[in-house]
Amino acid sequence: MASEALVGSAVGTGAAPAANEVIVVENLWKTYDMGSEKVNALRGINLRIRHNEYVAIMGPSGSGKSTFMNVIGCLDTPTSGEYWLNGHRVSDLNDDELARIRNKEIGFVFQTFNLLARATALHNVELPLIYNGTPSEERLERAKAALTAVNLGTRMYHKPNELSGGQRQRVAIARALINNPSIILADEPTGNLDSKTGVEIMALFDELHSRGNTIIVVTHEPDIAEYAHRVVHIRDGEIASDEPSRRLREQPPTDL
Repeated sequence: MASEALVGSAVGTGAAPAANEVIVVENLWKTYDMGSEKVNALRGINLRIRHNEYVAIMGPSGSGKSTFMNVIGCLDTPTSGEYWLNGHRVSDLNDDELARIRNKEIGFVFQTFNLLARATALHNVELPLIYNGTPSEERLERAKAALTAVNLGTRMYHKPNELSGGQRQRVAIARALINNPSIILADEPTGNLDSKTGVEIMALFDELHSRGNTIIVVTHEPDIAEYAHRVVHIRDGEIASDEPSRRLREQPPTDL
């Protein structure tokens, strides 16, 4: 039953998003002008992701997965097609509207952490709240709570160079959580970490998923993708497969 539901969710229907869907893309194209040539990075992608799903987006270099990540993260706009994010029709928004939606609906976790070197963990985490005008006292309270949630409550006044790679990634995850986004979008989140620390970070994503967060991990590593419950493979700008991960298939059935 789970397999049928997941495969079906990749099929374009032309219908507006259902109440439990946070991402819906319909016939999404992204074309770049390369001199006299046009390169189609995305070729008519259809995909639906429900609230509290844990999805891995996979593909080799040049497959279109990075372009797709930029589009669903509102960092780039599609050439054609429709994109709905938590009920908002993103395809038609201007740059300012895109920035507002991006800040409210998406928490980003990057491979390179993207932390301010001279700022404490606490200040790094509260930055999105500074940008949206949240009062100082509320900012500090929420930033401290976010750091505590990723088990860094005792390190909040340390700067990045005083933290390990795994701790820096936890700071980045706390920053991603600060606005209570619809989705957490992680781009190669363990790429700069050793294998042991990578396992710890993926365990944290498991915990966040269990709390109700929607997680989308973009990766080229099969072992990282297997932490998700659903794996979408992109090849040559198209979805090549969309199926439950081995991890989900191997879970024992639950009693109804």
